[in-house]
Amino acid sequence: MKITEPPRSPGQRRTDVLDRFERESDLWVATADDDGLPCLVALWFVWDGAAFWVCTRLTNPTGRNLRHGGRTRLALADTHDVVLVDGEVETFPREDVPAAAADAFVAKTGWDPRGDSASYAFFRVRPLAVQAWRGEHELGGRHLMREGVWMA
Repeated sequence: MKITEPPRSPGQRRTDVLDRFERESDLWVATADDDGLPCLVALWFVWDGAAFWVCTRLTNPTGRNLRHGGRTRLALADTHDVVLVDGEVETFPREDVPAAAADAFVAKTGWDPRGDSASYAFFRVRPLAVQAWRGEHELGGRHLMREGVWMA
């Protein structure tokens, strides 16, 4: 990638990031087990304006790690427009997920895990830190959120 544009302002980066949260449908979910064995998987998501909602089986490594670890790192897919989110996780068995979150997930993905296998659960990921950059020239201002508070 050749740098041809000046760095974006913090406010523009935040606007761009929030637009991607609304527009995109997949993200990478990174977790680790108690022994530190990493796991990375792509999942569908929905952003409700304050948190991400993802869904996977409680019986697979990602589900177990999300439930037991309570933390995750999320990444949007574009390596030329990096967005990383560190967040805290809360687990919702499919019968306990808030209807608004599940309905938004179904509307965005076309899949309703509540009618699928009983091992599916929803996970709410509340952002604690957000970073965004489009090349080396934006590394200096990449931190947009710290400790759950937007900086820009």
